[in-house]
Amino acid sequence: MGPILLAFALAVLAWLLVVGDLVRRHRPVWHWYLIGYPVTVCRVLTTWRKVAMLNDLAVSRRPPRGLLGDLVVKGDPLRPIAPRISFPRATRMGLTVTVRLHAGQTPMTYMKAAEALVHAWRVHAVRVTSPERGLVLLTATASDPLQRPGLATAPAELLSALIGVMESGGAWVMNLRLVPHWLIAGATRSGKSTLLARLITQLATQPVALVGIDCKGGMELGLFAWRLSALATYRREAVAVLSALVVDMQERMSVCRSAGVRSIWELPDKLRPVPVVVIVDEIAELYLSDGTRESKAEAEQCSTLLLRIGQLGAALGLHLVVAGQRVGSDLGPGVTALRAQLGGRICHRVNDPGTAEMTLGDLNKDAVAVAQTITAEERGVAVCTGPDGGWSRARSHLTATEEAVSTARKYSGMTPELPAIGRALAALEGDDK
Repeated sequence: MGPILLAFALAVLAWLLVVGDLVRRHRPVWHWYLIGYPVTVCRVLTTWRKVAMLNDLAVSRRPPRGLLGDLVVKGDPLRPIAPRISFPRATRMGLTVTVRLHAGQTPMTYMKAAEALVHAWRVHAVRVTSPERGLVLLTATASDPLQRPGLATAPAELLSALIGVMESGGAWVMNLRLVPHWLIAGATRSGKSTLLARLITQLATQPVALVGIDCKGGMELGLFAWRLSALATYRREAVAVLSALVVDMQERMSVCRSAGVRSIWELPDKLRPVPVVVIVDEIAELYLSDGTRESKAEAEQCSTLLLRIGQLGAALGLHLVVAGQRVGSDLGPGVTALRAQLGGRICHRVNDPGTAEMTLGDLNKDAVAVAQTITAEERGVAVCTGPDGGWSRARSHLTATEEAVSTARKYSGMTPELPAIGRALAALEGDDK
């Protein structure tokens, strides 16, 4: 019976390994909770004291005698005490550990030890944050969630778009009600266009008006023309569209003032105007000038109109999503003023450190350094800011062009009409003739 039982045990083990591999590949969250989390908890608890001692996280208590200043004069051993940690708490694809700091310690010491914790716990990454004074939160990610951004989910909300997945494994969501205006920077083939396609695909199913400004002849946003209430393909059209939006914004102000409210979201549903999302692809085309008086005047108009919408549009349902390969003060003095109004920031791989600094530098210096480490192979990976003021690496869902175009056509019947823009474009065509 011995050989038979051995063969049976080996067969069961082989079956468990096959099933475990299938679960790991197709149901990674289940695999993490059932197998990965218990194993990682054991590693955390068994290695914490040793890692703390080797990385200067442990602090020695001064013995009651035997020290003269910092000089040991007797043979009493110094006993390093590792900081107290909480029991590791499971997250969707990782775990968190709360550490109580010793007196005199700062989170910077733990940031330097993060790489050591990654190897000791055998996880993908460990991020260090400080939720309150005297505490450090270690967030460990078991595997790289950016390799499979399609796993994230989020509830559907008006003016909210599920873009992809965060490095922590959570959903990457652009919520325009929470953060009304966004700046997206990224070099060619960094994933910027894919992110815009994903954003339009998500917003196309909602009762919102989408206005595109693509001064590259409409090559990018023209693919979604079925779902756009207006599309400007050169700068004169952009001036007309933005001017019409400012006029519409003033009308919305009058409606809110008459109703005695401070936002369109406080108006009754019957009186509330449709929200408008203005998507600008390649902001530099609106600001650059060839030196002529007419070109300079158009650039100044675009700068002023965008700034007015950024300053006043949030409460009136007018939102800006501005994208560009290069974002810097050399484009004009209005760029810096506009950037101050764009609270949401997304930085893909960029070709110069100045663009990363312009996009993220006024919010977090660490985010600038991380953004510059994104490689050409990591298309769709970006550093984004969160509503809490923090930052994280993230990756957008891969949305094929055919899928985005199909969605735009499918929901073309939901495209709202914006009469003010229609009249402005019609007048512009009449002047051209």
